[in-house]
Amino acid sequence: MTTTVDQSAEPVAPAADPTTLVSRPAPSTAVEQPRRVGGSRREDTLALGGSAATGLSLAFLLFGWLAPLSGPLGFAVVAYLIFLLVHSVLVWMDASGDGVPPWPVVRDRLLTVVLTSAAVLLFSALVLVVGFTALRGWHALPHGSFYTQDMQAAGPLDPVTVGGVKHAVAGTLIQIGIALAVTIPLGIACALYLGQVPGRLSRFVRTIVEAMTALPSIVAGLFVYASWILMLGFEKSGLAAGLALSVMMLPIVIRAADVVLRLVPGTLTEAAEALGAPRWRTVWHVVLPSARSGLATAVILGTARGIGETSPVLLTAGATAALNVDPTHGPMMSLPLAVFTFVRSPQPAMITRAFGTALVLLALVLLLFTLARTIGGRGPGHLSPRQTRRADRRSQHDLQRLTAAAGTEVPDADVPTPDPAPDLAPDLAPDSAPAEVD
Repeated sequence: MTTTVDQSAEPVAPAADPTTLVSRPAPSTAVEQPRRVGGSRREDTLALGGSAATGLSLAFLLFGWLAPLSGPLGFAVVAYLIFLLVHSVLVWMDASGDGVPPWPVVRDRLLTVVLTSAAVLLFSALVLVVGFTALRGWHALPHGSFYTQDMQAAGPLDPVTVGGVKHAVAGTLIQIGIALAVTIPLGIACALYLGQVPGRLSRFVRTIVEAMTALPSIVAGLFVYASWILMLGFEKSGLAAGLALSVMMLPIVIRAADVVLRLVPGTLTEAAEALGAPRWRTVWHVVLPSARSGLATAVILGTARGIGETSPVLLTAGATAALNVDPTHGPMMSLPLAVFTFVRSPQPAMITRAFGTALVLLALVLLLFTLARTIGGRGPGHLSPRQTRRADRRSQHDLQRLTAAAGTEVPDADVPTPDPAPDLAPDLAPDSAPAEVD
């Protein structure tokens, strides 16, 4: 018997030895984590501390041993620049090991450090100014005569217990009240005109307002002095000082109010006009309430500019040591002018009165700021519980008025309306009965 072997069949490969198999790594399932842009890590804190220590150490070496440098300002600048350089290098080294481009991380951390340093510097300057003023003028504040007396019976050699700033406080309140009475309606009306009536004239007015922002205070005082006192023949008074302060405050209020009114969403005004409201009603009931908090901030900025002015008051109201509450006759004192008058004297008691008057001015500005924020309320869309209840009552009143005009009765909002009874199925007529199906 002959056996035939198929030569075309491929040879069968021998079975592989399990011990000779090479194990391949499984595909990685790790997900790339995004870079954190907020918060701080332990490495970031150590990098900041090490960079600060390096900057101080190298600055000490440069200013004490290696280079002929001197001065505290130069030492601070050199130490800060070395700190920024070392911190950038440390952040670059840390970010290079994460597999991401290091330059965006370095730029982000460097700008964060610079902006934080600027904020700390400004806050430190504010604390230093207020603290130094409080330290020098604290001895005048505990005495009641400092608030209830004027300087008519006090001399430069009298102690702090004699005389006070009653006349200056009254003069400041009267002058700033006159300035606000002139500035608030004119400033808000002009800002509404710039935003609601576009055209060539509005662009011209905006240019004039921006130019008046940089107007020196002495020029405003000279303008009111020449026009109100010399040309019209009125005497120096608190009214003239209030007009001069209003010239200083008006461009600040207009610019700030214009920016705030531009932030009101256009959809609100479009919805009001779509309902048929005229332009004045849209402005009065939609635009102004929505920007009320920002308008209060604009008034605060203008008040802060005007309440600290000295030269316009000196030119238009003069200076006096007696109390004068009549804004139309006679010279009138103010707190900034009182500080200027007191600090010119070399006597320690007068210097103490000057710093105490400055503290009273700071307290008055803080009081006006708090009052303006309280009147301004919250931002648009953020209502207090009282405002919410008032809005609900107005909505209910409007609903009753509209439905009364339509001839229907409105149910009370506090009483729940019962659900109507379900309709019963009508009786089937005999002729409509379904036919029986066999």
